[in-house]
Amino acid sequence: MTDAGRIELLNVNHPGKARPVDAAMYGAMKAAMLAFLPDGKPGLTVAQLQAGVPALLPQDLYPGGAKAGWWVKAVQLDLEARGIIRREKVSPLRLYRA
Repeated sequence: MTDAGRIELLNVNHPGKARPVDAAMYGAMKAAMLAFLPDGKPGLTVAQLQAGVPALLPQDLYPGGAKAGWWVKAVQLDLEARGIIRREKVSPLRLYRA
């Protein structure tokens, strides 16, 4: 944590670097993504994830799914960096819970 209401966002593509983001928005997106992603392969594409996750998000944080696309990608990269989800290296990329 950097300060109250913030959390460090990691990026699997940029190890060792972190960015502070809103903890409530991060937490809601993380919970929605983990509820939506399957436990194993073949997983879901990023497009499937971006289409399905907004329905699981709280409207007070993501009204009408606003900004969900950016948060899906940011939290995806963070969860990969933390080893919570994994990617199957196929085209298109597929994600699943580790």
